[in-house]
Amino acid sequence: MNVPSHAGGRLSWPRWAYVPGEAGGAEADSETLDTAKELVPAAFRGHVPARHPALRYGLALNDRGYFWEAQEVLEAVWAAAPQGGRERILLRACVHIANANLRLRMQRSRSAARLFGDALGELKALSSRKVAAGGDGFVESFPVAALAAQLQAKLDGPELSKGDWIPLGTIVRS
Repeated sequence: MNVPSHAGGRLSWPRWAYVPGEAGGAEADSETLDTAKELVPAAFRGHVPARHPALRYGLALNDRGYFWEAQEVLEAVWAAAPQGGRERILLRACVHIANANLRLRMQRSRSAARLFGDALGELKALSSRKVAAGGDGFVESFPVAALAAQLQAKLDGPELSKGDWIPLGTIVRS
């Protein structure tokens, strides 16, 4: 997935990647994230469109190493997703993964492994849910099985390290 820094003419990449507790004490680039969050409606009706700019931006943030920022944007999309819907479960898994990726950057491998496990649990719950026929929602276009396999491989391997972070947007079919 290629999301340009000017996606929709309004979104730009944050000026830096925020890492809580990192030396220097720089705060998150909230102004940039607020622009993306403003694109999220109070509630999505029926499903979260796979091409929604805030969703795609959140996934792309993760893939560019802006893990904290990705989590923030994806949480905003999750909050607007239909209650009890499949997209809400998938978004929760994506938030866990962005958070785990951040923990890896912070060299907290046990915390990251726990979050990857939580994400895998969400994906397993998602696979047991009834699939909607031919929708254009996020969950219908997302390769859930591929992500679950990637998570399982990370969890089955040796202790996680910084390089074990998981991309989200690059496995999404455009």
